[in-house]
Amino acid sequence: MLEESNGPGWLSEEVKTGTTIIGIEFDGGVVLGSDSRVSAGASVVNRVMNKLSLLHDKIYCALSGSAADAQTIAEVVNYQLDVHSVELGEDPLVRSAATLVKNISYKYKEELSAHLIVAGWDRKKGGQVYATLNGLLSRQPFAVGGSGSSYIYGFVDAEYRKGMSRRECQEFVVNALTLAMSRDGSSGGVAYLVTIDETGAEEKCVLGNDLPKFFDQ
Repeated sequence: MLEESNGPGWLSEEVKTGTTIIGIEFDGGVVLGSDSRVSAGASVVNRVMNKLSLLHDKIYCALSGSAADAQTIAEVVNYQLDVHSVELGEDPLVRSAATLVKNISYKYKEELSAHLIVAGWDRKKGGQVYATLNGLLSRQPFAVGGSGSSYIYGFVDAEYRKGMSRRECQEFVVNALTLAMSRDGSSGGVAYLVTIDETGAEEKCVLGNDLPKFFDQ
């Protein structure tokens, strides 16, 4: 006897940003990027979600994992940083933002499924990229995350070099995202970028038709 169906299977699936996120430091700032596909099971529920979330004026985070969990962490940290900056009377440090993300991720590691890369610029240490995962807090010259990251570790290891310029870092991020989106079924859509330095944050969206082409495409 057939069981009665209550609707499409994807309605009961957790909505996830099965994704590719990447951040890289350059002299004087950082570049943070992500794809835009959001999925529930095998279904794509949003093709153009911006996974780069503002935490403060010169601090952003890139979201991966459960969309609801990641967005909640970003919103809580955004509020806490606003309060913190009022108390200090100045902009918060990037490490402070990353520490808040780390603390929440660790405290609720059994309940939440999210990985955030925190990046930004502050007056003390300039551009910084931090990886945070279940209590981990590690500053890295570059960091990748999400389901698409496993497809591009070889590329980023081979192509990264110290002293890259602002433009070279932007090209590095776009190329890495393009390769991940071409291989990973959970990554796709457009490429979102934000470049952050002493002067502020510059956001950019690279449409699918404008992404670089590689030999197998």
